Amino acid sequence: MARNMTKLRPACAARWSTYVRRFRRTRLAVMAGCLIVPAVFMGCKPQSTAGEGDKETLLRGWFEDTAEAWGVDFHHDSGHDGRYLFPESVAGGVCLLDYDSDGRLDIYFVQGGDFDTAGEEFHIGNQLFRNSGGGKFVDVSAETGVADTGYGMGCTCGDFDNDGDTDLYVTNRGANVLYRNNGDGTFTDVTFAAGLEESAWSSSAAFVDYDADGDLDLFVVNYMNWSPALERSCLALDQSRDYCAPRTYNAPAVDALYRNEGDGTFEDVTRQAGLDRANGNGLGVACGDFNRDGRVDIYVANDAMDNRLWINQGEGRFKDEALVRGCAMNGFGIAEAGMGVAALDADADGDLDLFISHLRGETNTFYRNDGEFFEDATPTTGLGTPSRFFTGFGLGFADFDHDGNLDLYVANGRVMRAEPYLDAKAPYAEPNQLFAGTGPGQFQEVKPRGGTGDLLVHASRGAAFGDLDNDGDVDIVVVNKDGPAYVLRNVVKKKGHWIILRLLNDNGANAIGAELTVTVAGSVRRAILYPSYGYCSSNDPRVHVGLGAATNVNEVIVQWPDGTKERFGPLAADRTHELRQGRGESYWR
Repeated sequence: MARNMTKLRPACAARWSTYVRRFRRTRLAVMAGCLIVPAVFMGCKPQSTAGEGDKETLLRGWFEDTAEAWGVDFHHDSGHDGRYLFPESVAGGVCLLDYDSDGRLDIYFVQGGDFDTAGEEFHIGNQLFRNSGGGKFVDVSAETGVADTGYGMGCTCGDFDNDGDTDLYVTNRGANVLYRNNGDGTFTDVTFAAGLEESAWSSSAAFVDYDADGDLDLFVVNYMNWSPALERSCLALDQSRDYCAPRTYNAPAVDALYRNEGDGTFEDVTRQAGLDRANGNGLGVACGDFNRDGRVDIYVANDAMDNRLWINQGEGRFKDEALVRGCAMNGFGIAEAGMGVAALDADADGDLDLFISHLRGETNTFYRNDGEFFEDATPTTGLGTPSRFFTGFGLGFADFDHDGNLDLYVANGRVMRAEPYLDAKAPYAEPNQLFAGTGPGQFQEVKPRGGTGDLLVHASRGAAFGDLDNDGDVDIVVVNKDGPAYVLRNVVKKKGHWIILRLLNDNGANAIGAELTVTVAGSVRRAILYPSYGYCSSNDPRVHVGLGAATNVNEVIVQWPDGTKERFGPLAADRTHELRQGRGESYWR
């Protein structure tokens, strides 16, 4: 390596040298973390778990499943008939959106289907549940026109036509669908008219204004080039039939980027943007300005392949810099089974970090951003060892108990059978996990596991986070493969104060791409408004901030997607505030 370094330009050589040093340091840290694991099983007393010693928390948990009580009757159906078709193992996303603009979050579930059927009448449609308030939801799928019958993977939300209403995009193993919100409680399928006839196997998607022209473009993550005719036969460890691993097919796909032309149509600019220069088994997507140059970048979590960090070069071009920036593989230099992903400033240092859920036997991975490079800092966060025995999919960070620290929820579920089974009749079922934030970038697993008094065990996939009952705290909706959905109402008894910020652009739509700096009692919190994160899901577009003991927010600085900045505040706690572009004080510092 030293010999090759002399051939590089000095700046490049310095950067590479720094990267190598960090890689070695991270590798040693991870190895040290791995050495601790056996000690737990040799008599060493593990750390106490959040919630231990609190009888109320132990009995009740942080959440209770209210799906049945609230009328959310959704049961996912993978279509499994004994053939073990690969899409069955990973399907299931969910979106939270206020489709009728009544101030309450509605729930849209993406359904699976059956690969044997030839006509739509035999497929199971997606379901939209309207939030009627008072803890009641009503299935309005048929009358709203969004009961798509494709084999569903996920969905995303955004106002692509700038009319103030939230539109909906659905990803399938097959033709995807764009639903335009008509503003009267109904949607129209405008996929063909908009030029979005994507027919690949897509997973996650995100509306993002990558060219900063004022309208939302669309980034679509594609998983692999698969069809039922290409299915393979694979076996579990006990030699019974099971799902294959993605490497079995060796058929990675290229992700797609569609530029919004501003007239209701999109143009496929994948090749012009340079995205065709790399492929992958893409499952998760997270957007944000990772290098702080004022342009939005896009990160893709790949399953059993290097991840991609598409750095926005300007003028419509992107370049994959994941490898050189240290977030393509873990600290051992191994590509992991990336499922869900979130971008956030977890360590409160002003730049966006990354967290990715992975396969059982690996760990979920936390990449700390130092402004230029990422470091696999998983062993220092408390998130590594507890995740090693589970397969993570959906995930989300939120301050569930309003103490001022971000907490984490991860939806788990196996993709291949392996003993021991928690439920012999459901070999892919696992409990989900809840981690309490104990400080910037520090977490501790909560018991009872998953944050519920009664242990819930299913093969969970997508998860979406938002305040469903408008009581000021964050609830969770989880899709379970071949099982009923969870609607987890936040019931934490002892909470601090909170504030919810609804950011609207000058068209009255959610200002996707806005960045916030919130000052509370001398401390600074940062957030970004990109609802599409986790796994095949879209979340509450409102920004929720836990305040601890503080009774107000000193100020909020909003950088709008067009780069302008405004100041709002002071703002009272325990309220939802609407911050509209053009109505704050201009901010230049």
